[in-house]
Amino acid sequence: MPELDLNFVRSQFPAFSEPSLDGWCHFENAGGSYPCKQVVERLNNLYTRAKIQPYGISPIQIEAGQAMDDAYERLAGYLNVGVDEVHFGPSTSANTYVLAHALRGMWEDGDEIIVSNQDHEANAGAWRRMASMGIVVKEWRVHPETGHLDLNDLHGLITDKTRMIAFPHASNVVAETNPVAEIAAIAHAAGAICVTDGVAQAPHGLPDVQALGADIYMFSTYKTWGPHLGLMTVKRDLLKKMTNQSHYFNDGKPRNMITPAGPDHAQIGAAAGIADYLDAIYAHHWDDFDSTPIAERGRKVHDLFAVHEKKLLAKLMGWLTARDDIKMVGTADPELRAPTVSFVPLKKKHADILATLNDHKVMAKSGDFYGVRPLQGMNIPLDPGVVRVSFLHYTTEGEIDQLIGGLQVALD
Repeated sequence: MPELDLNFVRSQFPAFSEPSLDGWCHFENAGGSYPCKQVVERLNNLYTRAKIQPYGISPIQIEAGQAMDDAYERLAGYLNVGVDEVHFGPSTSANTYVLAHALRGMWEDGDEIIVSNQDHEANAGAWRRMASMGIVVKEWRVHPETGHLDLNDLHGLITDKTRMIAFPHASNVVAETNPVAEIAAIAHAAGAICVTDGVAQAPHGLPDVQALGADIYMFSTYKTWGPHLGLMTVKRDLLKKMTNQSHYFNDGKPRNMITPAGPDHAQIGAAAGIADYLDAIYAHHWDDFDSTPIAERGRKVHDLFAVHEKKLLAKLMGWLTARDDIKMVGTADPELRAPTVSFVPLKKKHADILATLNDHKVMAKSGDFYGVRPLQGMNIPLDPGVVRVSFLHYTTEGEIDQLIGGLQVALD
């Protein structure tokens, strides 16, 4: 595998040549990444020239529709799913809300779903509200010290009435990478569906959803270098069983059934820029672009990003775990987690740490990050919550050093 060319990577992001951001390090990527230039250019073009109702007969309407089709087709390729299995909505939270209502029609009163308390609220709240709709909601609880989800605990919750298991690929505060394929197999053996929240994992390389086996996989494109949308993949056979959530005349139309109020057409079109970016990364690092299937290109880019991120994560975790004045959240093993790092300072105030980091031009935040349930499950007070730093493949070792330098001053 080649080494990630960071100079090339950073040349693809306008933020890294923006004078007002010079010297600043972005360590709140779990809240939203910088957009790549391919997305920015597509969005600018569509808003400038083609912010119009798509799929008409005029040339510009045809162009607008084709831009949207490109996003569905090309992201489906990188996610290794069918074009009809990709769905865009305004956000992951909104998408989950719609899915809950679409799935409810498949289930009987008294049927059971299992929802972890490791989740960001986007993949928790809507499912838990189904308790008021006649569905029995069971909680798969994290270990109170480690935040880990134990598969033995999951087995103990499954019955012949289990219809769904919902959990994160990685929590946005615990960050341990969960074994999606193994959990999906457990769900399917029980006759249940597997719903995976990938919001905290997908930014580290788009997943091969087919290989994961998840029936529904969700993430936010504004965290994968794109526009502010939620993307979900839904297996086509499952979609056919769902209750239509759109206008009655859209029943049976895959692109419409679970998007009752379609998001901005231009943003969907701009999401194709994510695929443009991945194309550019692959073509720069390998010379077999034309002969390599898109799903394979996606897997190789994913691994390219992972090697770089884990090297940086090992350095950061090594420094953090050597200290006795913080409590880490989640596993310290960089091979088992995403580079979203949360900790509780034991001697300093959260606000003071953030102020010092800001003085060192390090962007970070503290709070619960909508990960209220996992923090409660680990007995971590929601106010002030945790200090969180998160990075992506475009982060440099020098920026990790800048972060560590700021933390050194803040904690000492």
